[in-house]
Amino acid sequence: MKPTSQQEFFGDSLPNVGSQFNIYECEAFTLRPTPYNRRDFYKITLQFGESKLEYADKLIHIDKPALIFSNPMTPYSWEPIAKEQKGYFVIFTEDFLKATNTNLVLENSQLYKLGANPVYFISPDQVAYILQIFQNMYNEFHSDYVHKFDLLRNHLNVLMHEALKMQPLTNYVEHKNASARIADLFLELMNRQFPVDLQRPFALRTPNQYAERLSIHVNHLNRAVKDVTGKTTTEHLNERIIAEAKALIANTDWNISEISHSLGYEYPTYFNNFFKKQTGTTPSALRGETT
Repeated sequence: MKPTSQQEFFGDSLPNVGSQFNIYECEAFTLRPTPYNRRDFYKITLQFGESKLEYADKLIHIDKPALIFSNPMTPYSWEPIAKEQKGYFVIFTEDFLKATNTNLVLENSQLYKLGANPVYFISPDQVAYILQIFQNMYNEFHSDYVHKFDLLRNHLNVLMHEALKMQPLTNYVEHKNASARIADLFLELMNRQFPVDLQRPFALRTPNQYAERLSIHVNHLNRAVKDVTGKTTTEHLNERIIAEAKALIANTDWNISEISHSLGYEYPTYFNNFFKKQTGTTPSALRGETT
């Protein structure tokens, strides 16, 4: 299976590859800048070609062969600098690797844990070997061998172990307007959670959760948001929750318990107390119900 456009790959969901794994040649895509986003899959890129990666408040200039590790938790944006971009990228889910290791937790890996350095520059001596691993995966994926996915898991594990033996890039350049970028990322990540529904309740409710997703310290996040917007992260969250609550009260027939659950509250009492503290009235009173 081959994607027909960059959008098909760089969307929010893993393409329907059946085995939760796919590999592509970079040359198969018309590579344009990709906006800040998070994906629902893990990704390893072998990149030949100058580019820049923006990761939370960090700007990473990639000017030599590199391995880039992207996880589903942390958003990033990427922009090519050189016209020619070569290499491969492989996308996969945790469940794909768990087929042979049920105890695996990728987000605890040194390569994928929150705050991990995502870029590993490859020495000239390593290039041929790493390239061969990707080429083996690509050829195996497109073969008819009945046990090819077992081999692909082995190739992935070898690739990740080779990366663990390397030293990741640490000389990041801070984004020229780091505070503004952090504030923008926080607001976009918050707003992307709405509208909520009963099957997908509001999940990121605290500044600490946002700081973890953006791979920065919560104090750094709080300072940036306050400096840029004049409001604290908590004030933004509270205002957004109240706005969504009012919309649900006015425009749905959900009961207060369902609205409470959709906004991430385990108990309706906690939601009622929060709503009254913020607005001076209760959800039931706003809807015109008798208590």
